Amino acid sequence: MAAIRVFVAQATGRVGKEVIANLVEARKGGREVYIRAAVRGEEKGDFVKSLGADEVVTFDYEKHETFAPALEGMTQVFSANPDPQADGHAAFCKAISAYGKIEHAVRLSCFGADQNTVSYDHDVHASIPGTGIPGMLRGYWRDEEVLIKELPKSTTVIRANFFQGHIIKAETSNIDEKGFFSSPLGETKNSFVSTNDLGEAIAKVFLGGVQQHGDKYYDLTGPVPASMHDVAADLAKALGKPVEYRAQDIDQFEKDFGPQRRAFFEYLRNGFYTRCSPDFYNLTGKKPQAFYDYLTKPGKAGETGISEIWKAGMWSKGKNVMEGHEK
Repeated sequence: MAAIRVFVAQATGRVGKEVIANLVEARKGGREVYIRAAVRGEEKGDFVKSLGADEVVTFDYEKHETFAPALEGMTQVFSANPDPQADGHAAFCKAISAYGKIEHAVRLSCFGADQNTVSYDHDVHASIPGTGIPGMLRGYWRDEEVLIKELPKSTTVIRANFFQGHIIKAETSNIDEKGFFSSPLGETKNSFVSTNDLGEAIAKVFLGGVQQHGDKYYDLTGPVPASMHDVAADLAKALGKPVEYRAQDIDQFEKDFGPQRRAFFEYLRNGFYTRCSPDFYNLTGKKPQAFYDYLTKPGKAGETGISEIWKAGMWSKGKNVMEGHEK
């Protein structure tokens, strides 16, 4: 198999670190893999080096001068960006095209507004008459589209369901102090996906190569739909203490996180993300990881789901991180 030289964006993120760890495992098995890991601050460089990255570079979607050094000498790109940095990601896609030597790009995304493989009408909401598809989902498609336009036959997209680690990330203090968490999802069952699975699948795609996976689109989900009561039961078992689920009013949720997040959560409340996909099995030959296993078993980067969830994240109550970045 040909050697691959992979630039990993968001290298310290919950998916990026798993991409690196899985590629390193393949290298230990004999594959020629060179990994350049992107970090925003030098203080995070030691972590990705400890995972086995060959090189660490400073990279920032808001600093376009970091693009060319990040790409120089690379032949593969893992593409991911925080939601508010869509414009920077679009500029980076232009830099990829100008560089001209990327043979294969793998994009992390979310299904629900895509236009090239299906025909979602952006003006038609799945369950609310007179409303369009949530802006965050349209944004995920936009982030795909700008990359696909530059590398139409050399892009693979991993379209993920809602992350298992995001379900209760903003509720950890309530769980610690009061033994409960709140969510507006209620009885609706969603097939939340493990970020460990995403990292493994993305590495498999890089290792399989553009001939096998170019211009391919994979939907990744969990192995079974779960309600918030199911989530509470798994959390209680993993933490070794009672954990209660308490229903949250959707209007209060909007006050906590903003209208963009509320609109996206309507798709988690209406059953749109209930289905389970066979694509992870088709890529890896095994079932997706269950939520309890995600919580308790370390990923290849060495972290359990519980450890990851209890770290600070982008979404926090009282802060609308999408304000001014509506898509």
